[in-house]
Amino acid sequence: MGEKMKNTRIHTCNVLQPGAEKMRLWQFGFSGSEVRPGREHTGATGQPLPPELAAKGWQCLWQPKVNVAWLPIEQVFLRVVQLPAKEFSEALAMVELQLEKLSPLPVAQIVWSAEVLPSSVAGELTVIVLIAARNAVEKFLGGLEEQGYLADRLELPVLRQLQARPFEGDGVWLCPITEGAKEYCLAGWWQNGLLRNLNLLRISAGPDWKRVFLEEMTQISWAGEMEGWGRGIHRIVLVGGPETVSVWEPALAEALGVAIELQAPLAASDLAAANARCLAGAGMSASLIPAEFATRYRQQFVDRLWMRGLGAIVGLYILGVVFYFLGVQVIHFQAYRVEAKVSALSGQYTNAMQIKARLQVLQDQVNLKYAALECWKAAATLLPQDLTLTDLSLLQGKSLTIHGTAPADQVDRIIQYNQAMSRYRMDGTNGQLLFSKVQPYNSSSRAGAGAQQSWDFACELNRKDVE
Repeated sequence: MGEKMKNTRIHTCNVLQPGAEKMRLWQFGFSGSEVRPGREHTGATGQPLPPELAAKGWQCLWQPKVNVAWLPIEQVFLRVVQLPAKEFSEALAMVELQLEKLSPLPVAQIVWSAEVLPSSVAGELTVIVLIAARNAVEKFLGGLEEQGYLADRLELPVLRQLQARPFEGDGVWLCPITEGAKEYCLAGWWQNGLLRNLNLLRISAGPDWKRVFLEEMTQISWAGEMEGWGRGIHRIVLVGGPETVSVWEPALAEALGVAIELQAPLAASDLAAANARCLAGAGMSASLIPAEFATRYRQQFVDRLWMRGLGAIVGLYILGVVFYFLGVQVIHFQAYRVEAKVSALSGQYTNAMQIKARLQVLQDQVNLKYAALECWKAAATLLPQDLTLTDLSLLQGKSLTIHGTAPADQVDRIIQYNQAMSRYRMDGTNGQLLFSKVQPYNSSSRAGAGAQQSWDFACELNRKDVE
C-alpha cells in the first residue's frame, strides 16, 4: 500500500537518475518553499555514490534529507480515476478499494502509489494511480543499496513533464520516451481540461511502428467513446525535442490529418527540480517504497546514529579527561592571579562600599521626606470640612495611619475621605497613585448628645524604591 507523504520541513533533497551505463544525481536545498540547485554528480552505474551526498548523519535530525530515485517507466502501470473526494486521504482509501479492478497483477504482488492533479470539478479529484510489481521494486531498491543510496521515495519523472504545463480543453497529449534501447510513448487523453485516461505505449521496432501505434491509439479512442470520455482524435500536443518532432510530427499529421501543437520537453535537471519543488510544496502524493523497506531504512539510520554517538561519547570522554587536568592547572594559575588582584583592590572596595552605603542612607532620607510631605498634602487637601484630623503617622516610610474625629452622623464623609485617599495621584508622575492600597476605616463612637466618633484607617504607600 502507498504511504502518504508527511508534511515535513525538508532541508535537502537528492534526486537520482539511474541508467544503463551512467547515473546522475542532483542535490537541491530549500529556503522556505524556494528550491535552490546544489551539487550535481555523474558516475558510472554500479559505483558507490559519494557518502557526503547520499548518506544521512546527525544533521538530518534537524535538517531532514530526502533521497528520491527515478523508477524506470517500463516497471510502472498507470491508471487515471476521477473520485468524489475532497481530501487526499479519502482518495487513497477509495483507490485501495478499487485496486483489484485497477491492477493488472494480484494485489498481494504489487506496490502502489497515487498522485492528485488539479481538478476543475468541485468535490472531485483526478488521481493518477501508479502500480508496480513488488519483486521489480525490491530488485531496483537492492541495486540502489549496493551503491550506498537508500531511497525514501520512488518517482516517475514523466509525471512532472505531464504537470509542467496545464492542458486546456480536449485533446491527446503525447510524450515519446527513450530508455536505453527501448522506446515508449506516454499518451494522456484530456476532456474539458480533465485527464481521463493515461496509457504507456511500447513503440515497436521496424518500419511498421507508425501503423501499430496508430492502431493502438484508435482502439483507445474507441474505448473512450464507449466509456463516455472519448471524442475522437481532433487535437494532439506533442512533447519532444527537434529529433523527436522531425520523426513524429509528419507521421501523426499524415495519418490523422490534425494540427500538431509542439511543446519543448523539460531537461533532466529541470525534471529533478520540479520533483524537488513537489516535495517542498508537500504535494499530495504517496510513495512506492514498500513499508518494510522504509521501516528497515529508518532502523538502519537510527542504529548508525547510535554507533556513531557511542564512539563520539568515548572520544569526548577521553578528551574531557585530558582537558580536565589541563583546566585544573589553568584555573589554579588564574586563581592565584585573581587573589593577588583582590588583595590589591580590597582597600578600595571597602571604601567604595562605605560610600555607597552612606549615599543610600541619604537617598532614603530624601525619599522619606518627600513621601511624608506628599502624604501630608493628600491628607490635608482631601479632608472634608466636618472631619477633624487628630493624628497622622508614617511608619518606616511604608504605611501611613490617619486618626481623626467626626460627628456621629457624618459616616458618609468618612467613607468619601477614605475613597478619595485611595484615588489620590501624585503631581509630576504621569498620574501615579500615591497609595497602592487603602484599608477600610475603623470607627468607635460615644453615646450622648453631640456625640463624636473616632475613626482611623491605614494606607500603604506606592513606593518602588522601598523593598
